[in-house]
Amino acid sequence: MKHPQMVRSQFLIFFTLSFGLTIAGTALAQNFDEFEAKDFSKEIDQTVAQVQRLARTGAYQPNWESLEQYRIPEWYQDAKLGIFIHWGVYTVPEHGWEWYPRQMYIDKDNWRGNLFQYHRDTYGDQSEFGYKDLIPKFKAEKFDPEEWVTLFKQAGAKYVVPVAEHHDGFAMYDSDLTQWSSVKMGPKRDVVGELEKETRKQGLRFGVSSHRAFNWLYYVRKTEFDNADPRFKGLYGRPIPELFKDDAADYKKNWPPHDQKFKDEWLARTGELVSKYNPDLVWFDFGIANDRNRPPQENPFQDHLKSFASFYYNSAASRDVEPVINYKWSAFPERAAVLDLERSKLNDIRELYWQTDSSVAKNSWCYVDKLNYRTSDSLIDDLIDIVSKNGGLLLNVCPRADGSIPDEQKKLLKEIGQWLSINGEAIYGSRPFKTYGEGPTETVTGHLSENKNKPFGSKDFRFTTQDRGHTLYAFALKPTAGETIVITKLKKGNSLHLKPESVELLGSETKLSWEQTDSGLEVEFPQELPHSAAVVLKIK
Repeated sequence: MKHPQMVRSQFLIFFTLSFGLTIAGTALAQNFDEFEAKDFSKEIDQTVAQVQRLARTGAYQPNWESLEQYRIPEWYQDAKLGIFIHWGVYTVPEHGWEWYPRQMYIDKDNWRGNLFQYHRDTYGDQSEFGYKDLIPKFKAEKFDPEEWVTLFKQAGAKYVVPVAEHHDGFAMYDSDLTQWSSVKMGPKRDVVGELEKETRKQGLRFGVSSHRAFNWLYYVRKTEFDNADPRFKGLYGRPIPELFKDDAADYKKNWPPHDQKFKDEWLARTGELVSKYNPDLVWFDFGIANDRNRPPQENPFQDHLKSFASFYYNSAASRDVEPVINYKWSAFPERAAVLDLERSKLNDIRELYWQTDSSVAKNSWCYVDKLNYRTSDSLIDDLIDIVSKNGGLLLNVCPRADGSIPDEQKKLLKEIGQWLSINGEAIYGSRPFKTYGEGPTETVTGHLSENKNKPFGSKDFRFTTQDRGHTLYAFALKPTAGETIVITKLKKGNSLHLKPESVELLGSETKLSWEQTDSGLEVEFPQELPHSAAVVLKIK
């Protein structure tokens, strides 16, 4: 088998030289009064042609029937925990949330305040100091990929997914298809590339996320704003008429389908990410399917999604990658990729593996001055609940603009890692049991439903299994030292056909007192528990 780096290099050389796509990555002067826009239409057309050709060369073809033959790789189903990273120019203001670039052009109050007025008071009028003018302030002077990945590994994560490009249109990677990238502006560093090298060096899997599809309608325009200047369309997107309407801020109401030019550019830039960084996983935000109730067969974006998926899956075979695509809502048929739920969970086991993406903070995906942090206990409980239902957790961190990760976040991640160091055998590589568990606390479902869930109680238990069902792990989500718990689904003559021969507590050397009765599996906890969060019974 060829070394992945060699395979990737050969693939990239073929990809670029075949169509002459390599463009000098010279740093641009950040004086936007003198800025001259470059037209990348030729390079984009060439890249699209190459992607579409490779999409038809291999086991997969760009149609849903073919793509539904995809199988989710074992590495991903075993990993359970990944780290998401929202970091970009939008962190510079440290205010509002990651949609600052959009909201700074909308003069309207919301529950986070009026970012339009905040920007004007802090930086100046949007006609003179726009979002682009924050780029020189994004210096990343404390960005240390080794420190970051070491921390993520301490947290127990098995894969790392930086945001390669958010809705703002600024590429955090070395793109040959735009002037607006972290290599040519701002920090003058290939953020994605540096993280990719360090992540693989430390033995973790690497992914990228693309939120670019919503750049189509992200920036609300007025003729006097800087984002209406066609010279800056490489960042802000083309100033289409819909963005100048009085109600343009209501994107759910005013969403004209992406035109062919935009979709081709999306395909080229997403294909470029694959060719340059060889990701094990590609995560897509909602913009590729703006209507959550529309089936994939009716999605106006579907042809480009099919082309990308078949290109990615086919090229993966030559690059020693077992690929994963994450999608939201109904962008893909459920067997063609992996469903991702934003800040929400399921209330039962799903046959197909799935993922939740959530964050260490409740009120933002990026760093802001007043982050409302979650507790490590609540994040551990979510991880357990998700894994018991055949899912995994992609947990977001929020670095500051300078590249430092705040101490509060480091503490949270290390606490999760410490819990996993005791109980990881019940998480990593596990599979769902015949039932996810039991307990009175219900899981609220639906998009962004995370904050509606109540904390778990002493009668809430979750299950996972190893060894094809020979070992059962029972998680007590709210344990108390010295108490006797009763797991009713494991009572004598239970329908799960489970008759324990041994019960032990992970992380404890104390011999447990336990009995299977007509009421349930009764277990007396020791006077000292191995962790203040959930504890795990290993049952054989």
